[in-house]
Order: sequence, then C-alpha cells, then structure tokens
Amino acid sequence: MAKAEPLAAIVLAAGKGTRMKSSLAKVLHHVFFKPMVMHVLEAIEPLQCDLKIAIVGHQRTAVEQTLEGTGAVCVYQAEQNGTGHAVLCAERALENFSGNIIILCGDSPLLLPQHLAEMIESHRRSGSMLTIITTKLDDPTNYGRIISDEAGLVKEVVEEKDASIEQKKISEINAGIYCARKEFLFEALSKITTDNAQGEMYLTDIVGIAVKSGLAVNKYIHPEPSHVLGVNSRVELAQAHHTIRHRRNLELMNAGTTLENPQTTTIGPQVQLGENCTIGQNVTISGTSQLADNCIIHAGAFLNNVELGDSVTIGPNAVVEECHLKGGSTVAPLSHMKRSDST
Repeated sequence: MAKAEPLAAIVLAAGKGTRMKSSLAKVLHHVFFKPMVMHVLEAIEPLQCDLKIAIVGHQRTAVEQTLEGTGAVCVYQAEQNGTGHAVLCAERALENFSGNIIILCGDSPLLLPQHLAEMIESHRRSGSMLTIITTKLDDPTNYGRIISDEAGLVKEVVEEKDASIEQKKISEINAGIYCARKEFLFEALSKITTDNAQGEMYLTDIVGIAVKSGLAVNKYIHPEPSHVLGVNSRVELAQAHHTIRHRRNLELMNAGTTLENPQTTTIGPQVQLGENCTIGQNVTISGTSQLADNCIIHAGAFLNNVELGDSVTIGPNAVVEECHLKGGSTVAPLSHMKRSDST
C-alpha cells in the first residue's frame, strides 16, 4: 500500500488487562498461535510506516522481547496514567518526525490492513487534523460513546464511566483507533486533565479539544464492528481465535483445500498445503508443517512441524510430530510418531 506522506504508528501495549484474570500481560495472550499484539503489528505492516512505536509498561521486558524483530521502538510508560498519558510518552521518540500518526491498541487482533488504509485515506482526503474510527454495536456497554451534533459531526467521546443514562443509549462507539497530525496531537495532549471518573488522562479528550478549537473531527465508520473490538476477557480471547481461524480456513478452501468440517479444523498461519489436500474434522496442523499434493488427513489427527510428501495418508486420531514422511506413506489410526524420517 503506497503512502502519500510520512506515517508513524503508536501501539498501546502497556496495560495489565485485569479483566483477563491472568498473571500474563494482556497483549501477550495468544490468539491463533501468536501474541495478540503481534496481530496488530502485522495489520500495520502494509501501511509502510516510517516509524513504529510500542508503548510498554506492565511486564515490560516480556513485551519488549516479544516485539524483537518487528522494527518497533519500545517506549516505557512508567506510570499507568491513562491512554492519553501513554501516547504522550511517545513524544520524544517522534521528535524528528513530521506527518500523520495512527494510534491503535495492542489488544485488537482482528484489525485488517485494508480498513486501516481506508481510514488513513479518509483522513487525508478530509484535510482534518484528527480522524477517529467509530462503529455501531447492538450492545455498546463498556465502550466510549460518540456524541454528535444535529449534522452528524463528532462533538466528543464520552467514556462509559462518565456517560449519563441518555448517553449510554447511544449505539455508536469509539473504536480506540485514531489518525492525527503530529502537531495537533501533542498540543492537544498537553491540554488533557485527569478530571474524570477514573482520574486518568483520556486519549478520547483530544476529540473535544479539537472541536473547541474549531477543528472538524473526521470519522471513518468501520464496516465490521467485531474487527475493532478489543480483547478484555477469556471469552473475547476465544472469540478472536475463532474469527482468525475462520479467516484462515476460508483462505485455504478458496485455494483448493477440502475441509470436511471447517468449524473444528485448525491450521496454523505458517502451515503450507499443496494442491487437492483433504482435511477431516477435528484436525490440528501447526508449526511449520508442509504438506505436498493430494494428502489426506483423517479426523482427529494432530500434526506439528511435519513434512509430508505427495499422497500421504494420516489415519484418524494419529499424532505426528517433527516427522518427514515420503510420498505414498500411510500412518495408522491412533499412532504416535515423533522425530521420524521415512525418506
């Protein structure tokens, strides 16, 4: 995706995620074989950002180690004082940058590059200093509400804990994704206070600051509400895993793989399948597995880091790990093979 002007990205990855009820930092929880923050980094990769910044805090070392090799610059937020404060921590790292900055949450693994690109293009076309992503939910509980004027223009974002009874009836919510001109962003952040129910610096307050300054706030209405929702619980973690697995299975079926029951089939993102493979129900294929053409994997099989030649058949409920099987091989049902080479 070509970019018309400099673009930087800030990924917020400092929070604890108390609702996960876990000793592990929220952004490090795995969704479809990788930490959820890595899905966010992958979503922004096609945007060709000139600079990528990750705000880290809780379990800083573990998060930084996870992000090694991504090209992201890690900035430490020593005090958890809200999303506005988190972004403000990136100011020094952006000292020599001039252009647009996209801000995302590290717990949003379902984002797709094409929608982020559309949002950025909408921002550029509008000429606005600030663009936010909104969407509409049947149940907007726990999300900040979009307050609009009679013309439909954004006036402010009110967080759930600060919203009135009437405001809580609003279905349009803030997705927590922003694109802003650098010069506006940090000037607005310098004006944010902690005068709210949580005593924190809300990033959402930059919307009201823009409006009070006479600036129009552009909005991009996301066409897929589920894509922008953050993962805040184990239930939402499972839902995110299911969604990405479904995307992967559609990709494989469209490429010519038969999945007898896609709802129960899990095939990892690094797995390579040849032509005309058939995969039974309740099958998991993970790691860097490579299957050549015409392989048949029967129900309940588990394959990890395998290399299968043409027309290999794996029997029902077999477990095959770290194996290289030559073409035409057959693995019996209920077998357990590990580190075997039949070439």
